Amino acid sequence: MAPPLARLEVLHFRHPLARPIPSVMGPLRNRPALLLRIEDAEGAFGWGEIWCNFPPDGDLHRARLAANVLGGALAGMDADTTDPFDRMRARLHRLALQSGEPGPVSQVAAGADIALHDLRARRAGKPLGAMLGGTVGPVPAYASGISPASWEAQIERMRSLGYRRFKLRVGFGADDSLDVAERVAGSLAPDETLMLDANQAWDLATALGYLARLERVAPFWLEEPLAVDAAAEGWATLGRATGIPLAGGENMASREEFDAANQSGALRFLQPDVCKWGGVSGVLGVARAAEAADITYCPHFLGGGIGLLASAHLLSAVGGGGLLEVDSSENPLLAMFSGGLALEDGVFTLPPGPGLGPEPDVHAAADLLVRRVELLL
Repeated sequence: MAPPLARLEVLHFRHPLARPIPSVMGPLRNRPALLLRIEDAEGAFGWGEIWCNFPPDGDLHRARLAANVLGGALAGMDADTTDPFDRMRARLHRLALQSGEPGPVSQVAAGADIALHDLRARRAGKPLGAMLGGTVGPVPAYASGISPASWEAQIERMRSLGYRRFKLRVGFGADDSLDVAERVAGSLAPDETLMLDANQAWDLATALGYLARLERVAPFWLEEPLAVDAAAEGWATLGRATGIPLAGGENMASREEFDAANQSGALRFLQPDVCKWGGVSGVLGVARAAEAADITYCPHFLGGGIGLLASAHLLSAVGGGGLLEVDSSENPLLAMFSGGLALEDGVFTLPPGPGLGPEPDVHAAADLLVRRVELLL
């Protein structure tokens, strides 16, 4: 029997950006990371991460929410607790209803779920992916977060690191950045691949109107051309109208939504975010269901290193040929894992060791630490 949980730490980091990163949701003025460290009564520990990129200053809210509610949500649990995300989400259900904030509540529970899985794997002395029943090996990766305003420098930098797959954000700015997409496509070498991400920017009529131009660009996939809550028939209509594979899932927030996406046939790539909904226990199930439906699981992630490692372990465990998303935008918080998060020959090699692998070097980012809260459980 696993020992009881004893201590929880919430660590809130924030890096102010000298040059905001533009997006469909508005400019990103800070790179935040909200990490959790859970320790049991015998001193074993695990790390988790809570998604907190939006809205502006959303990281401040989620840091306080985690510190206020996770003690009660984790009460009586240990490293062997099954389906911890569902258990925490059930305990926090009335709070989510009362506050009208199911998203932040799910994100806090997802981060703690990751930490409990890391704790369990570290206690077992196994890499997380192996504990989940998969093989732990290198996973193919792509460079994400490429901005229309700085694509040349970003692609060149990521290319120098070994990346050959690049995802450009479109759907905002002049011409919805389709002119940039055309230039980027024309600049790539024959062995390089382009994806496009519209971040829910278009309605069905707009997306259909852009298809001729998009098909000339021939992206590997077109991500979130419609809003996540757009009618299922709209997604199906768009899918029937083009041969471009459609991708989505980072903004789905329930098993029912993921099940409907797997059954609809509109998506070729499913992209749940382990720090945003479900944690390891939730995403593992929907990812395997997607692969069973012949839909490729490609984890969504843009944040700190804990979420990236959890995504890589999940992808390695699930298999199926999906790609790991690696942020190409300015994010010095990843330096907490100096030497541990690297790409070689187009693949991300999981660092050695039990659980997620390396721990973040909190001292390396001490100047970016906004708040650190410690709770006894």
